[in-house]
Amino acid sequence: MRFTYLMIDVASFIVPFVFTFHSKLRFDKKWKAFLPILLAVAVLFCAWDAVFVHLGVWRFNEQYITGIKIYDLPIEEILFFICIPYACVFTYHCFGIFLSKETHRVKTPWMMWLLSVSLIVGAIIFRDNLYPAVTFAFLAITLFILAREDFMRTFFFTYLIMLLPFFVVNGILTGIGLDEPVVWYNSNEITGFRLLTIPIEDVFYGMLLILLNVAGMEWLLKKEQ
Repeated sequence: MRFTYLMIDVASFIVPFVFTFHSKLRFDKKWKAFLPILLAVAVLFCAWDAVFVHLGVWRFNEQYITGIKIYDLPIEEILFFICIPYACVFTYHCFGIFLSKETHRVKTPWMMWLLSVSLIVGAIIFRDNLYPAVTFAFLAITLFILAREDFMRTFFFTYLIMLLPFFVVNGILTGIGLDEPVVWYNSNEITGFRLLTIPIEDVFYGMLLILLNVAGMEWLLKKEQ
């Protein structure tokens, strides 16, 4: 039971890591641009996470973690911000190879702006609930800034595909198949809308996490060129 969260991290990471070195994929060639961004975004989200733990927005079930912690964050939670983005950005990299260049370059800024406005409205409506207010606002700003970037269509296509494993991983973390959830959420700090056991905010939190990794990697790759 104590290794449940750790096993989720490892299971999410191991297959993408092994296929990183496949001759047709060679994701390792992008490590120089990706790994610094991965670590930087992980630090940012760990800081965010630690603040929310301190404020009681969420907490972790001790029976599903090893007990190893850094600044009150379980080591499994820290690894989450490494393993999940790695798997998702690897998938994004694969779609970038197999999708046509024309698809990659199709711009859909109006979709980004529409989603940004919707998220701002959501942040205002739920301004008294810390998790949606912060998440919706940060994601809205990020989407607005990146709306015209070439990689956004490939990113959204990738994220839609990744929602399936997302529901599996987040479903387990929020209690599907377990006696109790691995991650507990304060009902006073969320919207209350759930996809089975998953708070709807997690969908947008995950989007922000992966988008910052993708955008940062693409920025460094462009800088190298």
